[in-house]
Amino acid sequence: MRIAVVGTGYVGLVTGTCFAETGNTVTCIDIDQSKVDRLSAGEITIYEPGLEKIFLRNLKEQRLSFTTSIAEGIKGAEVIFLALPTPPGEDGSADLKYVLGVAKALGKLILPGEYRVIVDKSTVPVGTAEKVESAILESSSGALTTGEQDSTNGSFDVVANPEFLREGVAVDDFMKPDRVIIGTSSEKAKKRMSDLYGPFVRQGNPVIFMDKRSAELTKYAANSFLATKISFMNEIAQLCERLGADVDMVRRGMGADDRIGKRFLFPGIGYGGSCFPKDVHALVKSAEDVDYDFRILNAVMKVNSKQKLHLVSKIREYFKNDLKGKKMAVWGLAFKPNTDDIREAPALEIIDVLLKEGVTISAYDPEAMNNVKQVLGDKISFPDNQYDCLKDADALIIATEWNEFRTPDFLRIVSNLKRKVIFDGRNLFDVYAIRELGFYYESIGRPVVGK
Repeated sequence: MRIAVVGTGYVGLVTGTCFAETGNTVTCIDIDQSKVDRLSAGEITIYEPGLEKIFLRNLKEQRLSFTTSIAEGIKGAEVIFLALPTPPGEDGSADLKYVLGVAKALGKLILPGEYRVIVDKSTVPVGTAEKVESAILESSSGALTTGEQDSTNGSFDVVANPEFLREGVAVDDFMKPDRVIIGTSSEKAKKRMSDLYGPFVRQGNPVIFMDKRSAELTKYAANSFLATKISFMNEIAQLCERLGADVDMVRRGMGADDRIGKRFLFPGIGYGGSCFPKDVHALVKSAEDVDYDFRILNAVMKVNSKQKLHLVSKIREYFKNDLKGKKMAVWGLAFKPNTDDIREAPALEIIDVLLKEGVTISAYDPEAMNNVKQVLGDKISFPDNQYDCLKDADALIIATEWNEFRTPDFLRIVSNLKRKVIFDGRNLFDVYAIRELGFYYESIGRPVVGK
């Protein structure tokens, strides 16, 4: 099948590359000429484990190509995916100007006799597919109809097909999806989308068809529920610290209940990234637009905002509110491991507060340092490795749970730190084992070591 993907951000590049991997011919479209040139030359523009290998393979086999021209990119495409940014506005609502701008362009490019399926892959508010359809029809000046109508004109259907990709394992998520959600009432569109996704669900995982509005809401509901689990566990962790319980024990006891499950029960310093913060806020705004107060999600956002700075309060208490002139080492800058994404990363909020209080920061991350340099410049230092980062620091702060941080060389940590003090926002180390090493150690929802 010939496919076009408009947008080469995280979702667009993963989508285009993975569809090419199953033999489709894919053209990705982006307005950024320099980005298109880099991708065409084989330079991948995001960090995602496993993506580069299949990206280069499909580029070489000429199943994957890039262009800045929408007209060129959609030529002959049977399915056109819109994988465009939907940034939050000041009120939290998703900004649809990029999605609707491309929709208007498509209305002028679909030719008589053609049938195209236009797919909203971006995370968009309920009702967006209808807006995309209207924008296409209006810009076509009557030259197009929807696919269910019998017409000699060009025709199309708009489909809602939300993505459920987790950064760090996005290739596996796309190639082996636990479900595919497709919102459409068109039998023609259903057939085309079923054919397209057939190779990805051969083991029997479901392709779930529903109406477009339900499909759009499903994405927001899923992400908001996961964010709720995280914030709930962070509240339990706060309670554990006050009652003398151990959140690890509580988590294991809860996770053994198959009605609850083990995933997303790990407490920490809050969620970040491109999806959860934006999607929760957007769903709350959608509720407000229909005069509904989504009280649970408002509480989730408040808990998460407070949790991001929970370590700062622990640091202040340990240093008796005298942070000026102190040096802190930070391990981890990305919002989660196995990505270079720093959007809404808790580490950056912690660093910002500490800098304002006169703290000198040295930070290390395996993948995200270049992105942070673009934001912070020379406000903090970026050593070449995790141990150089510790030199003469008064404390180590762990903000991202990269695997290489889980079993470090503690002798090297001791030899570089000025004080044997660790504030662990991801609960990487065993409390009892680290007690034997003589550290002062604070984590989230667990007993303090070294008091």
